Amino acid sequence: MAQKTQDNSAGPVVTEPGRVRNVVLVGHSGAGKTTLVEALLAATGTIPRAGTVTDGTTVCDHDPAAIRQQRSVSLACASVVHDGIKINLLDTPGYADFVGELRAGLRAADAALFVVSAVDGVDEATTALWEECAAVGMPRAVAITRLDHPRADYDQTLQDCQEAFGENVMPIYQPMLGDDGSSVAGLIGLVTLEVLDYSQGYPPRTAEAEPEHLNPIRDDRDLLIEGIIAESEDETLMDRYVAGELISTDTLVPDLEKAVARGNFYPVIPVCALTGVGLDALLDGLATSAPSPLEHDLPVVTGVDGSPRPPLTCDPAGPLVAEVVKTTIDRHVGRVSLVRVFSGTLRPELTVHVSGHGLTDRGHPDHDADERIAHIYSPLGAQLREVPACAAGDICAITKSGSAETGDTISGKDQPLLMRPWTMPEPLLPIAVVAKTRSDEDALAKNLARLVAGDPTLRLERNASTHQLVLWCMGEAHADVVLERLRAGGADLDTEPVKVALLETFGTASKGHGRHVKQSGGHGQYAVCDIEVTPLPRGAGFEFVDKVVGGAVPHNYIPSVEKGVRAQLERGIVAGYPVVDLRVTLVDGKAHSVDSSDAAFQTAGALALREAAEQGQMTLLEPVDEIVVRVPDTYVGAVMSDLSGRRGRPLGTDTDADGEHSLVRAEVPASELLRYAVELRALTSGAGTFSRTYARHEPMPVHLADAVRKEHAAAK
Repeated sequence: MAQKTQDNSAGPVVTEPGRVRNVVLVGHSGAGKTTLVEALLAATGTIPRAGTVTDGTTVCDHDPAAIRQQRSVSLACASVVHDGIKINLLDTPGYADFVGELRAGLRAADAALFVVSAVDGVDEATTALWEECAAVGMPRAVAITRLDHPRADYDQTLQDCQEAFGENVMPIYQPMLGDDGSSVAGLIGLVTLEVLDYSQGYPPRTAEAEPEHLNPIRDDRDLLIEGIIAESEDETLMDRYVAGELISTDTLVPDLEKAVARGNFYPVIPVCALTGVGLDALLDGLATSAPSPLEHDLPVVTGVDGSPRPPLTCDPAGPLVAEVVKTTIDRHVGRVSLVRVFSGTLRPELTVHVSGHGLTDRGHPDHDADERIAHIYSPLGAQLREVPACAAGDICAITKSGSAETGDTISGKDQPLLMRPWTMPEPLLPIAVVAKTRSDEDALAKNLARLVAGDPTLRLERNASTHQLVLWCMGEAHADVVLERLRAGGADLDTEPVKVALLETFGTASKGHGRHVKQSGGHGQYAVCDIEVTPLPRGAGFEFVDKVVGGAVPHNYIPSVEKGVRAQLERGIVAGYPVVDLRVTLVDGKAHSVDSSDAAFQTAGALALREAAEQGQMTLLEPVDEIVVRVPDTYVGAVMSDLSGRRGRPLGTDTDADGEHSLVRAEVPASELLRYAVELRALTSGAGTFSRTYARHEPMPVHLADAVRKEHAAAK
């Protein structure tokens, strides 16, 4: 629940972009990201103790869905001030289903802090995310957490990080064991040679390293110094170091900070949220080494119509350009939008322009509107602290925006702009929902519109062929959250098996006779028609041909026959699915001068088609998708075998551009892919992803087609 604070609890205000750091915390579920954020908030005095704000509610995991799933399910933002620097901490979910929240956090941030558990190490998904950040040049650092766990292995985890993340991943602190010989009681700075002693709690006592501290860290220190010097702009530094000169800390530290901010060097800091070990070291590193918004390239902007515009600069006095990173609907506050300001200054009572939907290629004219910003808040998880303004480079929250959706651009009303969208993955797990009552249908429609507006990884489809309302989600956990939020919004609903949009067609040529003769109350209905049905090539559609000779069917009733045939094609014949790819030729018929009518010949046309189906051979067609599966090379065999079990036909295997992943291409019936998003993740330990595109409809195997027919007959 979002809550607004009083003026005496106002959030931190920074007007200089150089004093802001926007850091997104990423890592697999269970690594301790949320726990770390709350520990940093408590360490800086932002909250009284980890896990709470002043009213006792939780900071990050305030979402009921997060509490029930026991993991973060949405992006949360909280800020701390350390040494005069405002650090916006963006806590992201670690579970793959909530990748949309993760991508939103990456968009708002200028640096990424990879949180890795000393118990669980590095997984494939975290490695893939590191590569994604590397592709866009985002500066990164690593925090190795959970040092207090009995199974924690810092040295092995550090080695795993270096193997998974590559060169220049180096520790800048070394853990120091306590008197018991097992617990981590302090840190030794490899550059500063300063000892941080947490044995008496947080904050630590500091002292110069003693001789007994130096031998265990000598090798790591030498490697670190060589790495820093290699990134230094002073080309003479390496020669001086090799010659035996002692390089001062005052020289090394600025070079280290520059290398980290540029994304060329990746420091590793051991931390323990529960004991406080490393919290101050991490805060120092984020404040001094993470890049400010002034050092980060800004997204490209255009006019709302797509026309080019000059590049942005992070200038509080420049034109207003901000982006809605995330929109949620709170039952008490209403619409809450998390906003990153890239240029200009956002102020209360300011009229702005909300441009289109930034997650599409261009703006939506029906979504462009001028709106007035009422209040601006600094978010602290669930709590909103009112602030007087939000300058370029900073992050804030606004409430009650009438139309702002995730990805929208907020700009000056006199100069509307649109930001280039960020990439979102395609949701690939379909969930069919049905409202229990008519009133539930209204609540369902209302809440679905809100959820889709705030979650770009949720896609809504009303399937005209199967008559189902289908939610396309990222996975089971994502679907569970969506369904819970729909029910919390007042919609009583059920789920049902997802139906695949099948088609029917004629396998052989056939003939049909339709006779509709009826007498009722002195008024009759009379229509007779004879047709011939000819299968057409796949994708040819439907043709109607008139070959009636001698006026057996009056000319004005021939369109009626075609209308009746088309209506029956839409209703289906053997399984209730549309009939396609055939030619119907009207060859003969009879009419009555008094009793024939348009309705009678429509009925006769439908009857003739149904008889032709009984006389001929009907075939069910199922959709077939072409899929591309991206997996590490070690999983190619398992994926190929699994696709074969899904009636898939392999099309070939390529090597991805990174040289470490394979692209497996295959054609697979869509019915075999309904849960593939979940099953591929399990098969590849979360390392596999796939995309799908419709290829064509093909005849369904006889035994499966018979099962569909029996199910349809039973339903009738």
